[in-house]
Amino acid sequence: MNNNKTAILRYLEANHQQHLDIKAALIDMDGVLFDSMPFHTLAWKRLADQLGIEANRDEFYLYEGMTGVATINLLFRRHCGKEVSVEEARELYKIKAEYFRNSGPVDVITGAHDVLSCLKRSGIERVLVTGSGQPDTLRRIDEEYEGLFEPHLRITAADVKHGKPNPEPYLMAQQRIGAAPTQTIVIENAPLGVEAGHASGAFTIAITTGPVPKQNLIDSGADLVFDSMPEFAQCLPQLIEDFRNTSL
Repeated sequence: MNNNKTAILRYLEANHQQHLDIKAALIDMDGVLFDSMPFHTLAWKRLADQLGIEANRDEFYLYEGMTGVATINLLFRRHCGKEVSVEEARELYKIKAEYFRNSGPVDVITGAHDVLSCLKRSGIERVLVTGSGQPDTLRRIDEEYEGLFEPHLRITAADVKHGKPNPEPYLMAQQRIGAAPTQTIVIENAPLGVEAGHASGAFTIAITTGPVPKQNLIDSGADLVFDSMPEFAQCLPQLIEDFRNTSL
């Protein structure tokens, strides 16, 4: 039995399902569609340095998916044992956002277009689910992935009160598309996003597009982990077939 079927059967047993009817893929943006995380982590590191808070640049990969306010208060709790006001956190986040905007052009993730095209050909709807509110990157969705995301099927930072690892963004996406959790798959690249996808009840797929160790993604609840987006794109047709043909 291949790894896909083993993971699907494990998921079916855990969710008391006999078979899967996948209707929608709920897809993160930073690190999944765009190679933007190196710029985000650099911007966060610059803000931390400016505030005199010791931080390692790579640690911000682990916070991906949290709201900006939550990330800032995480740093302040660690540094001085208390949080700042929401208003102050928002002002600080504006500085981080400006650092990000000035970082330069962001490339698309190699293989992401192939993944989305395969999902579309297979009749699986695509829903964007991102904790980002960066308008420039969001605008590029229609340029780089034309026709692959419907305008009304997008959950962004403007829509949610709680960022990942809270499952709210993925629960909202499931509600938006009118699908049960067990009718959706989540495609993520960071531990908090994986945790949110898993908590939403979706079959959760992680792609290692950054420096986060594979085991971190497994420990966060990923049902399957792929080493790269091109590998996932190559395996996706068989995975979709396995979704449709595997049952308890």
